[in-house]
Amino acid sequence: QRALIALAELGHSVDVAVVENGADMEAAVARHQPELIVCPILKRLIPESIWSKTPCLIVHPGPKGDRGPSSLDWAIELGMAEWGVTVLQANAEPDAGDIWATRNFRTREVGKSSLYRHEVRHAAIDALLDAIADVVDGGTSEKLDYNDARVTGRARPLIKQPERAIDWGSESTETVVRRIRAAEGHPGVLDTVEGSEFHLFGVHRERALRGHAGEIIATRNGAICRATVDGAVWITHLKPVDGFKLPATRALEIAGRAINAPEVSAPIHAPLPADHTYREIFYEEHAGVGYLHFDFYNGAMSTDQCRRLLDAYRYARSRPTKVIVLG
Repeated sequence: QRALIALAELGHSVDVAVVENGADMEAAVARHQPELIVCPILKRLIPESIWSKTPCLIVHPGPKGDRGPSSLDWAIELGMAEWGVTVLQANAEPDAGDIWATRNFRTREVGKSSLYRHEVRHAAIDALLDAIADVVDGGTSEKLDYNDARVTGRARPLIKQPERAIDWGSESTETVVRRIRAAEGHPGVLDTVEGSEFHLFGVHRERALRGHAGEIIATRNGAICRATVDGAVWITHLKPVDGFKLPATRALEIAGRAINAPEVSAPIHAPLPADHTYREIFYEEHAGVGYLHFDFYNGAMSTDQCRRLLDAYRYARSRPTKVIVLG
């Protein structure tokens, strides 16, 4: 959607085709007869019958030279401080075509979905507009050359579930956090919780609570707190192998798994350090301004979350401030 808006604003005539396979791609090209094909999101290889006749620009979420389907997953798994986006031209080899543009960015300690929605999206649109400007002006692309010191990426394999697996009896909190964040959005980390298999999503550090590694030691607003060898983490959502992603306690309830752990609340108005614990809603004040922060998973609010946010807003209204900022 952002690519469509950006290109249309520049005066380009843009048609959109949502395709599932090569035959769909060929039909869309025959229908629209494009001068240039842009693929902001690509999950299938483009047939040679298309890229050999019409230039195809692919937006790849990795720095120059990066190749493979788990690009952002690797960036988080390896703790990369800097990553990038590259716009390249499709050819017979995946992610190995000529490079038209690239943009790097600083990463944040967040899940893959958040990194994609923010840093990747901004860098992708900037790089895409640079690339199309060069195409329009008759510019030239550059060959991928791994002997070039500016090429920092490399080919990396698909990360599969055995590589994502968590050993709760030996791996640290930081490893657990990084591994779940690298699989955020899709596919999640496959794990066994209370005897049932689930994919794990939505991880947050817990600095105070402790317990036996692997056990659920607390719940909070639908999330579960699970102990690690050196601390604990909150996991907000679980997805059964053949089911829907749900708040963790609800998913366990549906699976018939009882949770013998207390519901531990967290104050919304307390000066806790960053990454101290999991809080969907918290409030703070600075210079007479009240800031009410709320961060619901994927932006979706249940009825219970709406009620808790309303209670928090009423609390913010009761404070001696002149302005309330909703964050």
